[in-house]
Amino acid sequence: MKMCKEAVSNKKLITKLQESSFDILLADAIGPCGELLAEILKVPLVYSLRFSPGFSIEKYSGGLSLPPSYVPVIMSELSDQMTFVEREMEEFVQSSGENGIVVFTLGSMITNMTEERANTIASALAQIPQKVLWRYSGKKPDTLGPNTRLYDWIPQNDLLGHPKTKAFITHGGTNGIYEAIYHGIPMVGIPLFADQPDNIAHMKAKGTAVSLDFEKMSTRDLLNALNEVINNPSYKENVMWLSTIQHDQPMKPLDRAVFWIEFVMRHKGAKHLRPAAHDFTWYQYHSLDVIGFLLACVATAAFVITKCYLFCYRKFLKTGKKKRE
Repeated sequence: MKMCKEAVSNKKLITKLQESSFDILLADAIGPCGELLAEILKVPLVYSLRFSPGFSIEKYSGGLSLPPSYVPVIMSELSDQMTFVEREMEEFVQSSGENGIVVFTLGSMITNMTEERANTIASALAQIPQKVLWRYSGKKPDTLGPNTRLYDWIPQNDLLGHPKTKAFITHGGTNGIYEAIYHGIPMVGIPLFADQPDNIAHMKAKGTAVSLDFEKMSTRDLLNALNEVINNPSYKENVMWLSTIQHDQPMKPLDRAVFWIEFVMRHKGAKHLRPAAHDFTWYQYHSLDVIGFLLACVATAAFVITKCYLFCYRKFLKTGKKKRE
């Protein structure tokens, strides 16, 4: 938020951006800075990331409804340009034989952990027959096995797409989840914060992942989870089914993203797609005017019925009195 404040209050930067005459602004939904810049620059805004429960800014700001009946209440670095050292990585992968490999990363924001946690994890990894590529920048764990290599960075998407990959240990970032589904790789989820617990919960419900608590898991827990997703064929079958669904599209995702970005640019923000909520007052949005009208109708009907009843009742009393006289 501090960075956002400094950006929108930087007059020199804003002037330069305005003079550049951009046609559109792309932003993620983790904070309001994208919306503020789009408003200041008077250009259309396109969100490029679905975030999380509690952070569904893009849904609220878009004026979209969030019915819990069907709307459930990031992070990888990708590249297909590998250096020579990273292609030695390929040699390590190939040396795994029929056992294959396990890809392990907790995202770009988590590069270190306590020695105790690192040793717990390394001890579990040392006991599986697969080779492990672990993105980890901390001190080398004492229990690290010869089957595990540490890297400051790994080409995550490329590794998940490798035919020897058997499992993916992940924090549950959105991009990593989509990549694992795309390539049909079962997961061991170790969610840490934000949208990650929710993402892993969805994968667990689909039968494609086992979830573990980072702070509480033991070496045995991680070892059992890995053996489960690697050796129980149901996990592979379930994630392959999701992969089939994901691949079954009329056009490639990149082409679709380009189309909609250009669509918004061509139609000056595509205001015809904006929900009507943007044109409502607060009481119209909550249907208070409709509720008020209905209450007035009920009150009027009740008043008329009461008056008619009293009129008929009094007339009946007068008629009865005259008959008695």
